[in-house]
Amino acid sequence: QVQLVESGGGLVQAGGSLRLSCAASGIILNINAMGWYRQAPGKQRELVAVITRGGTTNYADSVKERFTISRDNAKNTVNLQMNSLKPEDTAVYYCNANVQTSFSRAYDFWGQGTQVTVSS
Repeated sequence: QVQLVESGGGLVQAGGSLRLSCAASGIILNINAMGWYRQAPGKQRELVAVITRGGTTNYADSVKERFTISRDNAKNTVNLQMNSLKPEDTAVYYCNANVQTSFSRAYDFWGQGTQVTVSS
């Protein structure tokens, strides 16, 4: 199996910064897209940012110009640098990875989530 372990959440004042990290381990042949999602209380989980193995990125409109996603293919890690944080960024952030576990199969895996709270 594959495990995704997140770190870096916490409490920060509006305008501040946080950096989230996620490391994948287990039976990994290759990792395709990696991304970050978030879920605020009473809301659906939404995409924050995604990055392909080749480095192509895509961001939710609400975080463009403030968040930056990056990955290290050799270490199977993905990071999310969050700047200029706003109270509406408060949510549980989840790491996601599409992992190829064999030559013919790929599955989506999720981390356990890390809380990000932005105070006004």
